Amino acid sequence: MRVNVLIPVFNRLEHTRKVIAALRAQTVVDNIRIVIIDDGSTDGTAEFLAAQPDVTSIRADGNLWWGGAMDVGLRRVLPECGTDDYILFVNNDTWFGPTYVETLIRCSRENGEAIVGSVVHEEESDPPLTGVGPRLNVNRIAVWDILAELDEKERRDPKPLYKTDALSGRGTLFPAELFKRHGTMRPRLLPHYMADYEVSMRFARAGAPLIVSSEAVVYSPPVYGAHLSHASWWKQHFGRRSPTNLFQRLAFFCLIGTPLQRLTAPLRMAIFMVIRAAHVLRAKK
Repeated sequence: MRVNVLIPVFNRLEHTRKVIAALRAQTVVDNIRIVIIDDGSTDGTAEFLAAQPDVTSIRADGNLWWGGAMDVGLRRVLPECGTDDYILFVNNDTWFGPTYVETLIRCSRENGEAIVGSVVHEEESDPPLTGVGPRLNVNRIAVWDILAELDEKERRDPKPLYKTDALSGRGTLFPAELFKRHGTMRPRLLPHYMADYEVSMRFARAGAPLIVSSEAVVYSPPVYGAHLSHASWWKQHFGRRSPTNLFQRLAFFCLIGTPLQRLTAPLRMAIFMVIRAAHVLRAKK
């Protein structure tokens, strides 16, 4: 059994050092292969990775983005994966305790070879839990985090497991066979945001359980996620780094759900955009 850890990076060398150190400290370290896809870093990341004998480094030109980087990493490791191997998606601005990977493997095996995601604990937050897993209402073109459904007590003392509608790439373990059977990423349609949601939902439609373990914790710096409240209207809706990019959001909803939901996604997305804009205008009056 081997766990292939795929980490896309662009600069932020200090984070990359930290996540590699966390992986080297794992209780199952002998079963871990670290694969870092360096998408054109200019801060010394390439030189640092070249000096790490236990890290496989893939160098790109800066045009892969998250979905493309993960796809390149998958195509590198999948030919060598056996039937009992795993793929772990991790971002480099996270770290975790020494039993993290062991916990993910155990949860997957105890739950029918499930895809297992992690909860996010953010530094300086009280309570520290800032992310559990995605909920989706495909008909209403809506996405939110399970965290919004929890009361204060449960945020401080979450349940051991949560069933989710999708999973984030910020710490998710997949049985490698799922990629061999059902395909890898779709970077042309989803180069960055929601690529992780789409692939996990595709596997779920094929019967793979999606769960999050509150014992599998990834720790994050104080600014977790993409905060674009001060960005221009254009960057918020069309910027490649924006989680609300309209093109990527439309592509995502055209790829998930039933055939009818996929077919009607553009119309429903337009309708709910108008409705939400009307609510905002009323609130400002």
